[in-house]
Amino acid sequence: MLGMVDGNGHPYSWSAIFNGYDREAMAKCPYAAIPEYLGKEPDERFGIGGARVTHIWTDDPADAVKVARASLIPSVVGRAEDVIGEVDAVIVATDRGWEHVDRCRPFVEAGLPIFVDKPLVDNRRDLDVFRNWIATGARIMSSSCMAYAEEFLPYRLSTRELGIIRYAGVTTPKSWERYGIHALSAIYPILGTGFLSARNTGTTDRNIVHFKHVSNADVVIVATDDMYGGFGCLQVCGTSGSVHIQFRDTFYAFREQLADFVGFVRTGTAPYPFSQTEELMQMVIAGIMSREQGGAEIVLADI
Repeated sequence: MLGMVDGNGHPYSWSAIFNGYDREAMAKCPYAAIPEYLGKEPDERFGIGGARVTHIWTDDPADAVKVARASLIPSVVGRAEDVIGEVDAVIVATDRGWEHVDRCRPFVEAGLPIFVDKPLVDNRRDLDVFRNWIATGARIMSSSCMAYAEEFLPYRLSTRELGIIRYAGVTTPKSWERYGIHALSAIYPILGTGFLSARNTGTTDRNIVHFKHVSNADVVIVATDDMYGGFGCLQVCGTSGSVHIQFRDTFYAFREQLADFVGFVRTGTAPYPFSQTEELMQMVIAGIMSREQGGAEIVLADI
């Protein structure tokens, strides 16, 4: 488990989902929501097919000691690269897309499978690097837990009751760069591939991004810095019906997401093609480009 940045407690929660946790130490986690939702789960829900988090490194060494104690990780290392030769795979648990090429490079070169927290990238240059790594055989997986949300599962399976989808909206707090991918990943598995263009008519702290889809559906994502009450609100409207659903079960979504990565490590078969991750990253990048160009429409195929 590698890396920890502001506003992101995944090293605590993800490690605990694998290893179980020490309740007293986890109570001191700086992200109060984590011990709260972990505490609702029975003991048998922890663990994923015998996989374990055995090593931890964080940007601030003091954080690694705290996470290791809370999430029962036996080894704290002084450098991220120190885990090479000691582990079967690595998780880069940071959500700053602009850092991920540098964070991943040593492990790509070592041939280790890598899970990268969302978003994989937030610019075209870094997307090209990951494209090249994948093309040469690197084993890299990146996703948002929203793609695994139990609440949205019925509509990932079928939208027949809604008729032809004409509109979808998703809301999220925090920045477009770090949290827009959560909102995109809520709707992407429902509509599928085929997003065409993006137009962001908002600002850096209030992003309003309109996407066009090949199915003629319009999708609007709103990412507003302090809109914490709007995290994971999904609305889907069709010619025959509509639904409004809110994401709630963080533990379920994280556990399913991490189980997919364990399966990827064990079988070598990705749970979905990299082209889907690539399209989602084009959507993230297009939202940034459009905002910087005063709300211009950005064609995803040009990225």
